[in-house]
Amino acid sequence: MSKDSKTINSAQMTACEIEEVADWLIDGARSAPQPVQVLAQLSERLVACGIPLWRVAVFVRTLHPQVMGRRFIWRPGTGVEVSEAPFELLESADFLENPIAHVYATGQALRRKLADPDCAVDFPVLSELRAEGITDYLALPLVFTDGAIHAVTCTTRQAGGFTDAQIAGIEAIITPLARVAEIRALRRMASTLLDTYVGHDAGERILAGHIRRGDIEEIHAAIWLSDMRGFTALADSLPPSVLIDLLNRYFDCQVPVILEHGAEVLKFMGDGLLAIFTIAGDETEVCERALAAARRAQANVATLSDAAMPGLRFGLALHVGEVLYGNIGSGNRLDFTCIGPAVNCAARIEKLTSQLGRAILASGEFARNCAGEFTPLGGFRLAGFSAPQLVFGLEDSAQRQ
Repeated sequence: MSKDSKTINSAQMTACEIEEVADWLIDGARSAPQPVQVLAQLSERLVACGIPLWRVAVFVRTLHPQVMGRRFIWRPGTGVEVSEAPFELLESADFLENPIAHVYATGQALRRKLADPDCAVDFPVLSELRAEGITDYLALPLVFTDGAIHAVTCTTRQAGGFTDAQIAGIEAIITPLARVAEIRALRRMASTLLDTYVGHDAGERILAGHIRRGDIEEIHAAIWLSDMRGFTALADSLPPSVLIDLLNRYFDCQVPVILEHGAEVLKFMGDGLLAIFTIAGDETEVCERALAAARRAQANVATLSDAAMPGLRFGLALHVGEVLYGNIGSGNRLDFTCIGPAVNCAARIEKLTSQLGRAILASGEFARNCAGEFTPLGGFRLAGFSAPQLVFGLEDSAQRQ
């Protein structure tokens, strides 16, 4: 067989193998359930096809309140590295002077054959890549069905750079890769949005199909209901932008702490916050966890008050009981929340924080799980409850509210 015939047969074999890779993507890359696995298996399959990849990176923008996009980088023998990019990156020189910014802006591929002495080195990163022994750099747009442009880059250390057949092989899998990337991105986006707006557990339940009105579950939980003191007066005295910034910083004092202690934030009600700590086993352990979160939040609010808003105060009620957790609403406008007498009780106790000059109050059901932490403050008649309810305050806390 002549040398030319061997070259033709090799090219045909590579094209056949590339078609198999494309078919794998078209079928949904089902052997790779996670995005990192998709990139790892794809890169390894391309290398097996004879494409000498040194580094493959995929850049996908996302819909997230704090994250502009995610970057996945594969290198042979090291797996896939994932990082997140903040929105500030879009204005940085590192991004604006990068080939990825060019791909995003133009929707066009960009190739720099660094092995060629006369190759244009018109982006700072190209000099760094050439110094690392990279001989070829290819950046391609990943175009989603809505027209949004994302990107993928491929590099090699092969002498002379990629061959024309190898470039064609990479280009052949870009469209099916874009479809897989879009499906995975949409799935993640749905999860992120639900996590952002209804909470992680509620979001998982919704994605699992719990979307019918009246789809309710009764759960045992520790209930957190907090409120900012004097919010109405602040709303009348502060410019809207300042008020919103204060509210966001105020919730920052609580939400991360609540999540760190294993609870679910269900609802913001103006300056109010409703969260639950689901109790599946040891009630005392859960209540102690909720109290630890409450103390942290109280300290955070005090720090914010000292730094930005003198006199800022909050009231928090902690209670334990059965709640109805699920979809409530009208027609196709539903709210995933919790209701029930236990939630009402927590709301009524929270209203007492100002009257009693206490930041944190608890019901008898909650206090009995935290031995030595609370002291009884007396029985109080709460709206909607026929019998007086015993209310407790922390032993070491009697701050004026």
